[in-house]
Amino acid sequence: MTEQNQTHPDADSYDPQASSLAGQVDPKVMAELLSIRSSIDNIDATLVFLLAERFKATQKVGFLKAAHKLPAGDPGRETAQIARLRRLAAEAHLDPAFAEKFLNFIIGEVIRHHEAIAEDHEAALAAEPRTTEPRTAEPRTTEPLPAGSVRPQAAGDVPGAAGPAVSATA
Repeated sequence: MTEQNQTHPDADSYDPQASSLAGQVDPKVMAELLSIRSSIDNIDATLVFLLAERFKATQKVGFLKAAHKLPAGDPGRETAQIARLRRLAAEAHLDPAFAEKFLNFIIGEVIRHHEAIAEDHEAALAAEPRTTEPRTAEPRTTEPLPAGSVRPQAAGDVPGAAGPAVSATA
């Protein structure tokens, strides 16, 4: 997207034949141009979905790192990934410097997300009520119960439970 085009039209308003060249170019050339652009549009859509999947995976990494108090970034991993991507780019006849810039941008966003996840995780831990005293059950009555009745459980007493509930969030 250029600096001049900062608007985000609705998906329904997208016109794959939009061009400022319409009417200025031979119709056969324009048809070929639009055909090629159609492939580019498909690739762009695929890139968006691939990036979404990548960020879903890195979000899971962020939750794991936050839960175990690991740093948001991993410079050794980042260096290895950049070297790997530069090699793949060269093999694919893509400018390795461009590939590195692209990966550095993604890594920066991932680290930013990991830092936010860690902050949210720490805030959630800080907000959880902490008790230093062990939980005690409410006293039970020792009076005999009528035949066939069942004694009610004390509040917080769950059969088979090993203690207080643990949050399932990361």
